[in-house]
Amino acid sequence: MTATPATVVRATRADGAIQVAATDCFHCGEALPAVPARLRLDGAERAFCCDGCAAAAQWIRDARLDDYYRLRSELATRVSVDQSDIALWDRAEVLDEHARNVPGGRELTLLTDGMRCAACAWLIDRALTREPGVLEVNANAVTGRIRIAWDPARTSLSSPLRRLMALGFRPYLATGEARERARRSERNRWLLRLGVAGLGAMQAMMFAEALYLDTSGSMSHALRDFLRWVTFLVATPVVFYAGWPFLAGCARELRHRRPGMDTLIATSTLLAYFASLVETLRGGPQVWYDAAVMFVFLLLAARMLEQRVRNVATAQVDALARARPAFATREREDGSRELVPLAALMVDDVACIAAGEAVPADGVLLDGEAGFEESLLTGEAHAVHKTAGMPVFAGTVCRERPARMRVTATGSATRLSQLAHLVEQAQAHRPPLAQAADRIASWFVFAMLAVAALTFLGWRAYEPARAFEVALAVLVISCPCALSLSVPAALAAANGALAKLGVLPLRPDALDRLARASDVVFDKTGTLSDGKPWLVEADTFGGMDRVRALRIAAALERDSGHPLALAFSDVQAEAESASNLIAIAGHGIEGSLGADRWRLGHAPYACGGEDDGALWLGDGRQAFARFVVRERERVDARAALDALRHEGIAVHLCSGDAHAAVDRLATTLGITEANPRQTPEAKLAYVRQLQQQGRRVAMVGDGLNDAPVLAGADVSIAMGEGAALAQRAADLVLASPALIRIPAAIALARDTRRIVRQNFSWALGYNLLALPLAMAGVVSPWMAALGMALSSLVVTLNALRLARGTATSVEPPLLDGAAAEVRA
Repeated sequence: MTATPATVVRATRADGAIQVAATDCFHCGEALPAVPARLRLDGAERAFCCDGCAAAAQWIRDARLDDYYRLRSELATRVSVDQSDIALWDRAEVLDEHARNVPGGRELTLLTDGMRCAACAWLIDRALTREPGVLEVNANAVTGRIRIAWDPARTSLSSPLRRLMALGFRPYLATGEARERARRSERNRWLLRLGVAGLGAMQAMMFAEALYLDTSGSMSHALRDFLRWVTFLVATPVVFYAGWPFLAGCARELRHRRPGMDTLIATSTLLAYFASLVETLRGGPQVWYDAAVMFVFLLLAARMLEQRVRNVATAQVDALARARPAFATREREDGSRELVPLAALMVDDVACIAAGEAVPADGVLLDGEAGFEESLLTGEAHAVHKTAGMPVFAGTVCRERPARMRVTATGSATRLSQLAHLVEQAQAHRPPLAQAADRIASWFVFAMLAVAALTFLGWRAYEPARAFEVALAVLVISCPCALSLSVPAALAAANGALAKLGVLPLRPDALDRLARASDVVFDKTGTLSDGKPWLVEADTFGGMDRVRALRIAAALERDSGHPLALAFSDVQAEAESASNLIAIAGHGIEGSLGADRWRLGHAPYACGGEDDGALWLGDGRQAFARFVVRERERVDARAALDALRHEGIAVHLCSGDAHAAVDRLATTLGITEANPRQTPEAKLAYVRQLQQQGRRVAMVGDGLNDAPVLAGADVSIAMGEGAALAQRAADLVLASPALIRIPAAIALARDTRRIVRQNFSWALGYNLLALPLAMAGVVSPWMAALGMALSSLVVTLNALRLARGTATSVEPPLLDGAAAEVRA
């Protein structure tokens, strides 16, 4: 791997280039060893930290590219001499998936983390272009991307990449490049359309101004007709090329018999254009080319701003798509290692992750300890410290030290892929509010067409010369762009902000329902508590051996999916396999080991005794063991509950645990409404009771037993670490275990609802004010186009305020809250 340069003392010249201290490597700036490599370059002896850096400097000098050292503003990276894995780039499966055919060869986009300034990009461009068989190179220092096209008949891809590595730039595959390339191509097309429209609008307005200023009629007919024909030539590409998205949208809406915003835009533009053409041909008194081109230009600007909102919302999906590495280091049975494409990694393989590399698949950490940055998955800015046996996830970054993991899921089965699917699914949803806005806009189009027709007829009777102009202004100024954008723009921005928070909506109207929540009901185990119980006491009775009692409990809990299983994890490897398992929600679990039938749960269920809050092992009549299990509250539970109360939300606790455990946690967190020993039916009944009082209830849980109440609440949030059934029943999934995301999500949902209302009010208020002015003939068509576009820009910019939402991070202090646990 390419090493990270050490901190060095360096001087910056007035021209921005850097000078390296005499005690540091001339190429990369790292400290020199006791016996450095030395070369004489340009009449001066230079010292290098390794032979790789010396060889790179020698090649740069021989290739006459030594201006790099004069121009660079950042140090290079240390050159790695290990190029053993470079041949992997020539494998057919890698090229088939990531390269594309271009005239004369193939093209691939790669990443490198060593390109730190414009001089680096300059060096890469010129160095790779000199390699035989390379057709084109484009290095971008801002994005860290290198686009390389080569002729496979003359050279393999690994040949120029060896040169790249020899200069200190290690290549990586840019995963998710196809999506980014398509979006970049689409953006470039829109920019070209906007440029054509802007240029055309300026020219058309210039010619129109000359016609408008001829108030005395002194301009000759020949000059007037010349200016009109020139304006016609300028307006034609604007209307039919730059305005093509609106014309195509109009055709699509009419084909589906659902006229909308594009129908009114296209109708207004074409009416202005063709009416102007008719007037030009017959020498009429007035033309409206300027209104047509201004309309297209301003609407394109508004539409591109709307796309900006949507791009902010999809940024999380793109980041997730790029997070997974293209290659993985797999450990063979003899302990040696090999680099393989990600598709070749299988479940139960052992993968090795170097410090600073992304995890290739989901798995379990095998040995030692390491920190993993999970910000893309959870929104948490701090690295998560993990030890052997803990899960690690694809796309997270291993920090500080290398790690080994056993693969448990690959490809689409990884948590990374599932989260990306959830984000895409949430952004594709059309919530009822957006559908209602579309229906209103559709009826609005019919109404405006009727109003424009009546306006035309009225002015035709009053002042025929202005009838068309006034009707056109009515059509333009009443275009429901702001109305149609008011909801989608806000929801797109909100979904992007939610994804950054690590909260993923699963239902179309989840955000709206979350905004209305007045009460939040929490489960305890795995929700308010950290879900990591440990065994405090283990007492046995009736001649039961302690070790055997622990093994029986571990066997019963092993396949339960309940957090309690962690309390017996130390003996699970030695435990037998239980059969005929039956989980009784709120009571315990029952199963067979050999000929014996055992129960593990609270005392009345396990042995017929009195409930004391402990966990009992028995056969239904007699007690054989008593376990005391404790767990801590989540590190941010208090902060999250305080934030909810600050939002005016009442907090409740419903748990299947014993009275003592629930009361202890409730007292610690300041919860006054705490309900212990709640079965799933009792939890649902409690939520129904709150709903009958007119409360809007949000339920937060993670366990299998929470699925009924999650489905029955007004809005529900499942912990991302919880059971799959609970997540399927929920409206939103909390990808991060940080509870502080919940009040942040509620605040964002309320902001979204407020901004949607503001946008609706503005759109309706604008039309109510502007329409009478247009009908009265006060507003000209080009002024109407300006007003309509500004209205659209207002609602879009207002929605962009939501995109500023960022993940909230909580510094994890150690808390001592403990509670005995039976079964939630």
